[in-house]
Order: sequence, then C-alpha cells, then structure tokens
Amino acid sequence: MTDPVARSLAEHLAAAQAFETMAGDIRALASAWWRSLSAGGAVWFCGNGGSAGDSQHLAAELSGRFETERRALRAGALTVDSSALTAIANDYGYEQVFARQLQGLARPGDTLVCISTSGNAPAILRAAEAARAIGVTVCGMTGAGGGKLAPLCDTVLKVPSSRTARIQELHILAGHCCCELIDQWEAERVR
Repeated sequence: MTDPVARSLAEHLAAAQAFETMAGDIRALASAWWRSLSAGGAVWFCGNGGSAGDSQHLAAELSGRFETERRALRAGALTVDSSALTAIANDYGYEQVFARQLQGLARPGDTLVCISTSGNAPAILRAAEAARAIGVTVCGMTGAGGGKLAPLCDTVLKVPSSRTARIQELHILAGHCCCELIDQWEAERVR
C-alpha cells in the first residue's frame, strides 16, 4: 500500500514542476487584475467549497495587503455574505448566487476571478456569463481540462493536475504570485 503522504508530496512536486512552464499565464492573470485595480475598478472572486476559501483568501490579500505596505485595493469575495447567498439561493436557485450579486455590485471594467477545480460548477458558469454581459473581464482558475468555464474566460489558468487538492494548492500559489506582481506594480505606480 502506498503511503498517502509520500504520494501527495510526489504529486504536488510533479504538478508544481509542470506549473513552472505557466509563468506567462500567471502574468496574464495578474495583468487582468491590475488593469481593473489601477483604473479604480474592483476584482471580484467566486468559488465553491475550498475554492470559496481561496476566493476569500485572495480578496483579502488585495483589500488588506500582501507583503508590502500599499493602499487598499478594491477586491471582494462573493462567497462571504450569508444573507445574500441564502436569499438568492432560495429565491433564484443556487446557480444564481454569484451572478445575482455581480449584477448588483460589478461595473464594466471590473474583473471576476472564477475559481473552479473542475471548471464545470453551474454557479460559477452563471457568474462568468453574467460578468460578460456586464462588461466585466473574466479570469478562470481551473484544473487541467478547464471544463466549460475555459471558453467563457478572457484569461484562464489551467493547473496541470486532475486531483482537487493539487489544483487548489497551485491556485493559491498562482494567486500569491499575482499579488506579488500587483504589490510591485503598485509600488512602481506611486514612485
């Protein structure tokens, strides 16, 4: 029987090595976020389950701070308002929980970051469609296949793995890389 810790570490390292070739995709993702933020727009995040946690984590890195002191940036996770989530799910169905919030909060020029390991979550797909209708840039963070989400995105980062845990680990790594770039670009902006 294979040791699960050894297997997970080996999978993580293999996925991270394959991920090294995706630096350009990470830069494209960060550039999309920065275009909105530097123009006074917002970056919105959404995801289900662990990806909801990742959404909150990355939004906090932008609205609070990542590693350097800088101004607060307009970012939020559509996963945090339990009253909105439950009311919208009750009145419109769970598939609309993020789309409906976007329709009230997002403006043209904003960016939506859809985090979905499969790329097939109905609520995430509806959010991407709603964002496109508003004039919001859509960024996806998915697993290897990209799912139905990939064609709805202006920029998509497909982690080279099919295992949820490995995909989520690299989503956070990519998000942190984006935040580091944004810290740098913000510092250059204020010089």
